[in-house]
Amino acid sequence: MTNSSFLNRLIGSITFIVILYASYLLILLTLPYIYFEKNVDFLLTKQLIYHIDLWRYGFYIHIFSSPIVIITGLLQFNRYVIWKFPTFHRSLGWTYSLTVLLISGPSALIMSFYANGGYLSQVGFVILTILWITFTALGLIRARKGKYLSHAKWNIRGYALTLSAVTLRFLLYLFDFMHLTIDPKTSYIIVTYLSLVINLALAEVLIIGGYADRLMTKN
Repeated sequence: MTNSSFLNRLIGSITFIVILYASYLLILLTLPYIYFEKNVDFLLTKQLIYHIDLWRYGFYIHIFSSPIVIITGLLQFNRYVIWKFPTFHRSLGWTYSLTVLLISGPSALIMSFYANGGYLSQVGFVILTILWITFTALGLIRARKGKYLSHAKWNIRGYALTLSAVTLRFLLYLFDFMHLTIDPKTSYIIVTYLSLVINLALAEVLIIGGYADRLMTKN
């Protein structure tokens, strides 16, 4: 194995581990809500709208479909699965795409209109959700047309937005840790857009760095 080949494999492995850990954190974030209690974490900020059926149904649909999106999406970036079990990979891809397009995406869009932080953050979440749905759709379309490299690139972008929830919460913790003199509403608006921009920027760095090419290379 050449030094270049070893380096590519190392970068690919590290990237997958980072994605795996971020996915694990995102699953942990969903666990407190499985008992349908309203006085839990994020829901404490939603007491004024918790009674709204459309938002509440959208929230729980989104939360309970998230593990499906996270796990099936994560395995899209495992070269062993891609090349050793192509039928399984396609099944995972269909499950991931249809869940985002028909369940998680629409429910996230509903939630976007009630996001904390007012209109500015709501607009940010609407943009994020539309991009998430669009990138997922493009990834599926490219796969159906046999354009697998393009498919991989759009899936990287789409999954980056899936993990934006982790980035958002990390930034909130970071702002709190740094004791920044920013009011909570402004802080939430800032992290809403930062989580979108940072994750898309990281996705592009991975794509430019050849991560999608490595996924699509068998050996």
